[in-house]
Amino acid sequence: MAAPLLSLENIGLNQGTKWLFRGLGLFVGERDRLALVGRNGAGKTTLLRLLAGTLEPDEGRRVQRPGAKIVLLEQDPSVAGFATLRDFAMAEPDAPEFYEVDAIADQLGLDLDRDAATASGGERRRAAICRALAQAPDLLLLDEPTNHLDITAIEWLETHLQRFKGAFIAISHDRMFLSRLTKACAWLDRGTMRRAEIGFGGFEAWTDAVTAEEERNAEKLDTKLKQELHWLARGVTARRKRNMGRLGKLDELRATRKAMTGPQGVAKLQVTAEETKTKIVIDAEHVNKSFGDRAVIKDLTLRVQRGDRIGVIGPNGAGKTTLLKLLTGELAPDSGRIRRAKTLQGVLIDQQRALLSPGKTVRDVLADGGDWVEVGGERKHVVGYLKDFLFTADVLDAKVETFSGGERSRLLLAREFARPSNLLILDEPTNDLDLETLDLLQEVIDDYAGTVLLVSHDRDFLDRTVTMVVGLDGSGTADVVVGGYADWQAKRKADAAPPPPRAAAAPVAVKRTVKLTYIEQRELDGAPAKIEALGKAIKAAELAMADPALYARDPKKFDALNAEAEAKRREVAVVEERWLILSEKAEGLAA
Repeated sequence: MAAPLLSLENIGLNQGTKWLFRGLGLFVGERDRLALVGRNGAGKTTLLRLLAGTLEPDEGRRVQRPGAKIVLLEQDPSVAGFATLRDFAMAEPDAPEFYEVDAIADQLGLDLDRDAATASGGERRRAAICRALAQAPDLLLLDEPTNHLDITAIEWLETHLQRFKGAFIAISHDRMFLSRLTKACAWLDRGTMRRAEIGFGGFEAWTDAVTAEEERNAEKLDTKLKQELHWLARGVTARRKRNMGRLGKLDELRATRKAMTGPQGVAKLQVTAEETKTKIVIDAEHVNKSFGDRAVIKDLTLRVQRGDRIGVIGPNGAGKTTLLKLLTGELAPDSGRIRRAKTLQGVLIDQQRALLSPGKTVRDVLADGGDWVEVGGERKHVVGYLKDFLFTADVLDAKVETFSGGERSRLLLAREFARPSNLLILDEPTNDLDLETLDLLQEVIDDYAGTVLLVSHDRDFLDRTVTMVVGLDGSGTADVVVGGYADWQAKRKADAAPPPPRAAAAPVAVKRTVKLTYIEQRELDGAPAKIEALGKAIKAAELAMADPALYARDPKKFDALNAEAEAKRREVAVVEERWLILSEKAEGLAA
């Protein structure tokens, strides 16, 4: 067995009065695709810095294979001191070749000659990706790589990493990104590290099993420990299960909304005048908006009903924020009409987190220095309200400046959801949030009595929360689809498909048929059942591997299950490809 690219052995890191972690170990092999998962504040970013060698531990040692190149893609790359994004991308001591950086920038749609000082967060992020990938590292450390990227760039990055020959470790709140790419999970939890050789798709089942076993083992321990584990298991795991149950309710809402909608792509309800007064909160008709010669919104008709959850998606610069400002009245259209309910009262949560003053305490932010906060007409003690947002009582008098980016985002959510409103505007709310906070945000949106306008590039989150999608393509066209991201993507693919060939005139028509052999027809007919059976076998293997004690008890069995699951995943890919080929042949599309 080859020596690992990198390992941490009995690592300890002290932060003032306490150890962030101690006795921590982690190894990284040549082809590892590892998801690093943990709550905000658990130390994930700090651990990446230890792995990169930019931070020294207080205990233990870091061992790197001689000659191995390790590159860290930071969560918030600084371009200070660089004139252009090209200067930043080429600034490494072992700088990549000019053409390599240019090739990646071209695929990401990035102008490397852009002034670094005025570049947007998305442009800085893409420049950092160019800088990291062009170095062709043996190990790539990715800290929230999808932050500030649009869906097109995220999909490009996924494809690149699928072909990447080295190893990578990724911290990400993007469930779809992790599920598509990773083959193992490292869970940083309360100062300890657990690793499972399962992709992120099996992470929740594995952690639920670990938590349940801890709860059983804690039965004879002191009350405080039992309470802590109870909160962890019931406050997090139960929330996740509630949210999964709520997906069924969301499907029902989408079906109801689709039944109310006219022709596909036009979300305009046919309602009475009385219903308009009570149900329609925003009514936009034939709206146009341009900046100079550039059309941002062209002929948009959209009717937003009370209780709708509208997701706005599209490339960076396509006009998503402009659309929000038009709908809420912050911008006026050049032509067309937008009517809003007179009682509309909005709350905006933007991606800049500008409402939090670093010098204020949590008590100041939530309760103006007091002990009580009013939420939805109900008076709550600030400590109890904090627990709803995954905070403990001991942070009440902590200053905002001591919080991580994710903790600040969670605090901002707590503050804004306490304000009275019937319209919630969320502009990239998922940046810097951990997976548990995303579950919490999903629950809060589901329980919100008003209407939600949501801009997000998080595909999984959109699928879990919205009832309708407005997709912008950058040309001014707005594509309105009932459902979530998956529904919008399906329509986009259908629209992009070439039209069927026109039939020739009857006198010269030549009918071409392609007949499958008996064996090919049997293979085609049996493909769906075979894929389903393989899927069940993969799921059974993943559930068996989710047993937290299995690896220690029987490592050979664990390895065998892992190998079996991987082999069946490869077999699924082969069967799916063969199914497609035979289907095309049967339809006369293949030679």
